[in-house]
Amino acid sequence: MKSIILSSLCLILINCSKSGPAQQEAKADLVDMISEDKVSANVPPPSSISEKLLSDEKSTTNSISEHQADTISRKVIKNGEMRIQVSDIKKAQNQVNDILKKNNAYIQKEDFQNTDMDENLNLVIRVPYKSFDILINSFSDGVGSVLSKNISSNDVTEEYTDISIKLANKKIYLEKYLDMLKRASTTKDMLEIQEKIRGLEDEIDVAEGRLRFIDDRVNYSTLNLSLYREKVRSSATSKIGFGSRFIDSFTEGWNSFVSFFLGVISLWPFFLIIPFMVFLWRKWKLRKRNK
Repeated sequence: MKSIILSSLCLILINCSKSGPAQQEAKADLVDMISEDKVSANVPPPSSISEKLLSDEKSTTNSISEHQADTISRKVIKNGEMRIQVSDIKKAQNQVNDILKKNNAYIQKEDFQNTDMDENLNLVIRVPYKSFDILINSFSDGVGSVLSKNISSNDVTEEYTDISIKLANKKIYLEKYLDMLKRASTTKDMLEIQEKIRGLEDEIDVAEGRLRFIDDRVNYSTLNLSLYREKVRSSATSKIGFGSRFIDSFTEGWNSFVSFFLGVISLWPFFLIIPFMVFLWRKWKLRKRNK
């Protein structure tokens, strides 16, 4: 009987010694979990709205920047100025209109001036980027004599990329603020978030407007075209007779004389003041001699 009891006690002691380390490990894991929960519970929340948003800023900004830089193609704005001397303004204008139709271009602004010396037709033309060089060559060949031509290119890829990246980031911030507005619990937080949303929306509108402007200038180049016809008469080229030229010269001389006469009359205050000053000077000099 004693041997049975002793064997039973030995088995119990062996089982206790085997289960001891496992129970200690379980208790240690439980203590660690409780301590971690306490630490996480004691971490203070972000003190401002900007800190809540800055948590994901680095990852989102970097990914957007790389994506935008890879997808945006080169943006080049082309502009030009041309001055062409023609023999007939109306005929030249008709030729210009035909060339514009062939190249899908249009006139944005038109200004005509007619003086005694010459006629000037100034046109602001918008043409698709791919047809810009073709249009320039067409005007140079068949419209008239080119007096001046100036072509310039402006690469705005860097500006366009920078605005696009900032715009994408602002839209992400706007979505975050809208989500925060739904979860706001106090009036103060709601007003603060709404103010930030309003500012972001204004900045997004400005950025989108700038991008639209750049796209328009890139897709459609601008050409300032001036058609010029000289009306100066010369004895070698003019078909007008001697009598008409004599009358024109006499009229021009008379106009010059009238302009000179009117200019002299405009100086009448000096003609009154100068004699008066001379009179006072002589009178003062005479008194000085008498003394």
